[in-house]
Amino acid sequence: MHISVNREKCAGCQSCISSCPYDAIIMKDDMAFINEYCQICKACISVCPEGAILEKKDIVTESDSESIAAKLNSHRGVIVFAEVKDGEIAHVALELLGIGRLLADELGVYLGAALFGGSKDAAFELIKWGADKVFHCPDPTLADFNDLPYADVLTLIIEKYKPEIVLAGATAIGRSFLPRVAVRLKAGLTADCTKLEIDIGTRNLLAIRPAFGGNIMASILCPNTRPQMATVRPRVMKPGSYNPQKTGEIIEIKMPSNTSNSTRVIGVEDGSLEIGVNIAEAEIIVSGGRGMGGAIGFEMLNELAALLKGTVGASRAAVDEGWIPYSHQVGQTGKTVCPKIYISCGISGAVQHVVGMQSSDVIIAINKHSDAPIFNTANFGIVADAFEIIPLLIKRIKEELR
Repeated sequence: MHISVNREKCAGCQSCISSCPYDAIIMKDDMAFINEYCQICKACISVCPEGAILEKKDIVTESDSESIAAKLNSHRGVIVFAEVKDGEIAHVALELLGIGRLLADELGVYLGAALFGGSKDAAFELIKWGADKVFHCPDPTLADFNDLPYADVLTLIIEKYKPEIVLAGATAIGRSFLPRVAVRLKAGLTADCTKLEIDIGTRNLLAIRPAFGGNIMASILCPNTRPQMATVRPRVMKPGSYNPQKTGEIIEIKMPSNTSNSTRVIGVEDGSLEIGVNIAEAEIIVSGGRGMGGAIGFEMLNELAALLKGTVGASRAAVDEGWIPYSHQVGQTGKTVCPKIYISCGISGAVQHVVGMQSSDVIIAINKHSDAPIFNTANFGIVADAFEIIPLLIKRIKEELR
């Protein structure tokens, strides 16, 4: 379905322009023109005095349907982009291999990994972590990330080997170059996913992610294009299982001769916000929210975290209040974490926070409100004031450490 303008009827009165809430109507040659911003709200149809704006249904012929079906059936396989950091396979790549293995097994296809730069040993490691095939481009120019050549190489791999699903981490790298690949292939791309499933009847990927500020969880699919592409938030998926005996195929990919070279990497600097704070890698996190009342409450959480050899996290509310720096924020607008133990103190459990920590192995919630949503996610819940419970925990741990 689409909106079109009958140019023979259009009088160029511009009545439709002010009716459009999306700025999707412009004037060309003194006549109205509908651009790509149109959301088919139909507000313009009723205001046109000449009846020149029409709603038209897109007609799909039988041959069109057969062509789409043939294209979909020509794509088989799952490929994940294996990000490399400081010469080592990034943890997010192992997480993608974990979910990729599940998807590939459900579809009955191979699991591939695209490795740019890196060593042959790294390629073998990807196989041991679950990949059946590794598409390895060892060209030294790929040692440092550059979105243009990265997009060129991944596009080449997809066009030649035709996977039906392509995944990358929702990291600075994945978010930078995967959209370029999707545009080149005219494929659908869902960003920042927290869950992936398969509709086995149609082989469609269900890419699930928070939407509308985290108020709903949307399931997004691309039924008419391949490959189906998605970026996945780090630390929400479990890594695949490691099998040192697993074997697979390493396919060497040569850099395309027409690779884009309009940009050049002259150096890479660490952009860490705060030295010593990396909650994404922590195995134990003690996290506080608005219920901690202020900076004094977080001093208590710091003491507990230090005794547990963990680190302190926070909800957005606590960060917005200025009680703790942003580098500690957990949630949709902060870091996604997956520690062995996550202790939530005075956090209500809004979905925006939960999507950032729900993959933790064990979640312990402390909140004085028994109906707080956090208890729906927690493995263990304590309905009590955190200012009563945490000092008791600190005292008991100190006794055990003596």
